[in-house]
Amino acid sequence: MAAKRVIAVCQSGGEFETDKDGTFLYKGGDAHAIDVDDQTKFDDFKKEIAEMFNLSMNTMSIKYFLPGNKKTLITVSNEKDLKRMIKFHGNSATVDVFILMEEENAAPDVSNMPASRSSRTTLSEAVAPIDPPLAATLDMVDANNNHIDAPIDMQTEISSIILPLSKSTQQWQNTITGVGQRFTGVQEFRETLRKYAIAHQFAFRYKKNDSHRVTVKCKVEGCPWRIHASRLSTTQLICIKKMNPTHTCEGSALTTGHQATRSWVASIIKERLKAFPHYKPKDIVTDIKEEFGIQLNYYQAWRGKEIAREQLQGSYKHAYSQLPLFCNRIMETNPGSLATYSTKEDSSFHRLFIAFHACLCGFVQGCRPLLFLDSIPLNSKYQGTLLAATAADGDDGVFPVAFSVVDAETDENWYWFLLQLKSALSTSCPITFVADIQKGLRESISEIFKGSYHGYCLRYLTEQLIRDLKGQFSHEMKRLMIDDLHNAALAPRPELFQSYIESIKKISLEAYNWVIQSEPQNWANAYFPGARYNHMTSNFGELFYSWVSDAHELPITQMVDVIRQKIMELIYTRRATSDQWLTRLTPCMEDKLAKEGMKVRTLQVLLTTGSIFEVRGESTEIIDMDRWDCSCKGWQLSALPCSHAIAVIGCIGRSPYDFCSRYYTTESYRLTYAESIQPIPDVERPPQKKDSSSALVTVTPPPTRRPPGRPTTKKVGSQEVMKRQLQCSRCKGLGHNKSTCKELL
Repeated sequence: MAAKRVIAVCQSGGEFETDKDGTFLYKGGDAHAIDVDDQTKFDDFKKEIAEMFNLSMNTMSIKYFLPGNKKTLITVSNEKDLKRMIKFHGNSATVDVFILMEEENAAPDVSNMPASRSSRTTLSEAVAPIDPPLAATLDMVDANNNHIDAPIDMQTEISSIILPLSKSTQQWQNTITGVGQRFTGVQEFRETLRKYAIAHQFAFRYKKNDSHRVTVKCKVEGCPWRIHASRLSTTQLICIKKMNPTHTCEGSALTTGHQATRSWVASIIKERLKAFPHYKPKDIVTDIKEEFGIQLNYYQAWRGKEIAREQLQGSYKHAYSQLPLFCNRIMETNPGSLATYSTKEDSSFHRLFIAFHACLCGFVQGCRPLLFLDSIPLNSKYQGTLLAATAADGDDGVFPVAFSVVDAETDENWYWFLLQLKSALSTSCPITFVADIQKGLRESISEIFKGSYHGYCLRYLTEQLIRDLKGQFSHEMKRLMIDDLHNAALAPRPELFQSYIESIKKISLEAYNWVIQSEPQNWANAYFPGARYNHMTSNFGELFYSWVSDAHELPITQMVDVIRQKIMELIYTRRATSDQWLTRLTPCMEDKLAKEGMKVRTLQVLLTTGSIFEVRGESTEIIDMDRWDCSCKGWQLSALPCSHAIAVIGCIGRSPYDFCSRYYTTESYRLTYAESIQPIPDVERPPQKKDSSSALVTVTPPPTRRPPGRPTTKKVGSQEVMKRQLQCSRCKGLGHNKSTCKELL
């Protein structure tokens, strides 16, 4: 393989200047070209440069720009750095290389302000951190030759390197020009003054500060620097009337965040927050300190982030006021959809329900009559909870049907959600719901969806068992009971179910009684009257919940629209994928059927003249072909022929595909994703027809606000099971260890 080769255009003797956009321009000096490739030794390269420009190797440094980034200088100081430079410029014929001496490394002094302290003002064009998980490091420097180690992967594209946090404070040195300078208002003057003070590194305090006049002096006692601005008569303009630009407080550089208001912090970090939505307040504190020399506290950084986020995403409060129009737009652009909301007596938000026509139609046309109900907390400014109903498509993929944003997860809100779902669905077919036993769902499901079934979620059932038996059993005993509970739930026949709960009884009679009283007919396969297709837990829709987790900090209308976009993309992608399928069943079901078919060779079928057959193998099973029934219960539970049924089907000359549920066919899968979700116009745009009814409705944010501290995350599965309980090695008692044991020796 040919070595990568570029021409290094080496430049020395010139100087850097800073353009208005913060980029560096190199002007003047001499230039020479050197051929380099990935076989070139760094010492040879440096020696050739030194001889070419007649420089000392000990005092010179070699630097270059990343492609497309004229704000960051990279230092070449070893073999790896040189190879990295060649790799970055592998698609270019040349690379500009700058040779700097120690005395050349300072930033140019561009300040022309009299009596200012620009001689102490530095150009701190900080480099944004590059993707954290990456491995190698580059030696990066700013114009002051300050070295910054930023991790970077050798395989990372240059386009992934984030722009700097902010433009240089050098640009703020001339924001205050003197007496006569005018501003549109007091706010603009204050912000300009703040930037000026940061650029010149001094702190100030207000002597007068109101809507029509501002008087400010240097914070250091005895320093004569002072400025006064007031409103021009009959206008809103603010004009500087007096200014003493002289400082006598040498060395009193600004080190605290008193002048860095939350609005100023927001303006500085906004672009970086756009690139890094999870930019942490503690990192903001560090970056502001490194770039501007200002020490913020955590609260200032947090408030600044909140303001910047609102500027980028829009107002949370405004989003609630847009809900009436937003719901109308959904139903106008997606006929057959249901988008509705309700408010409390004080017009504050209560709940929102969204079900797109494409999802409702897809569920009715192609999905099993099986819905999973679950919730996820929202960690947005006003908190809340998202309730969701998801289904399983023919390939056992998650298919969102409907969701709701409510102020809190309550019995009343679940009842309202199911009521809206019932009105949106155009099916009379009994539905099996897999959901929690609590939260009023048992009563709501039986009342609203009459004739349907409620299968208790095994995950919630397990958590409830552990909570009720907390502190009484060791970690190992709990694990054994949970294993037996799961096996009992999956057991296809009553005798198997009974054997597993008898195992629980041997460990604890109390636990056994708890299981008997927990209504096994609602969670055990052996007794459940409906069809849950071997889906035992309600958290089936993890894919959907991950979308919500990624968007839950957005204002409510934007969060819903992000979910809409995700569902729209899901439908398009799966429809396109299924168009390539040539099998009668979906790939997942084809695999399951094939696995059952491999077990047939060891089975013996006893033929009869009717529809009842006997199949012998490790066990003897009875097959009723007319009822699609096998005594092993595998056929009924999965809706796919079990190995015993496939053996009989082969003997009677039929195809196993004729005895599979229609919901598993490729045709049904395509029906699930046949309809599309249409885009929704921006609600900021005025509607073509003015809807007076929605215009009169005012929705305000709910009274709940996000509490202080780190938000809790949704936990999957029982966490308490994993906690090991202390057991004393002396008395074998629980809840303490040997050192705290009170038993006498």
